[in-house]
Amino acid sequence: MATSDLTQEERAAIEQRIFELELEHRDLDGVIGRLVKDPTLDELQLRRLKKRKLLLKDLVIRLRARLVPDILA
Repeated sequence: MATSDLTQEERAAIEQRIFELELEHRDLDGVIGRLVKDPTLDELQLRRLKKRKLLLKDLVIRLRARLVPDILA
């Protein structure tokens, strides 16, 4: 779906979803920072959190791409 095909409601929904994903990404950043400092570090949990953080970043990038108009060459 091209950007021009998005309704105002769809754009608003995508922007809201981006906000939520970025918020979760920042929260995970804090959790990961605290976990790294923990002497009883759970490596598996840390890997899972880092993987989730990367997934969130990828989702935000894809959603932002939907909001950017296609440029004709």
